[in-house]
Amino acid sequence: MSEGAKIIAVNRRARHDYSVDDCYECGIELLGTEVKSFRDGKISFPDAWAEVISGEVWLRSLRIAENPFSSIFNHDPDRKKRLLLHRDEIKRITRKVDEKGYTLIPLSFYFKKGRVKVELGLCKGKKAYDKRADIRERDITREISRDFRQKLH
Repeated sequence: MSEGAKIIAVNRRARHDYSVDDCYECGIELLGTEVKSFRDGKISFPDAWAEVISGEVWLRSLRIAENPFSSIFNHDPDRKKRLLLHRDEIKRITRKVDEKGYTLIPLSFYFKKGRVKVELGLCKGKKAYDKRADIRERDITREISRDFRQKLH
């Protein structure tokens, strides 16, 4: 992400459950009331995922809360949303997803130049021992940095 990006939400659980092989920045096709809900940060995506259907990438299980000030013009909070990517990127993603074990997971949502963007990760599920190894590695680096700080003082 570059300068001027305002982070809306980050999916930290995704980096724990999946190993991210590649990331794509893509736009998302939203209705006006959905953008208002994004500005308020009223989104939920713990189990969201994306799929490629006939050359288009669709985001599923992203819940955008209804805007209380929109009356009858409100959106459906559970509708699938189309992601905006270049054709070459979609072809590359399709080839990878067709391989065994790859999934498209939204890693974060943010505003960039006034537009909502999604950081979409091409992920492979981690096994339990992979998760334990990551936790062990994180603990070791924390201990090393703690020891280093104590030696400086």
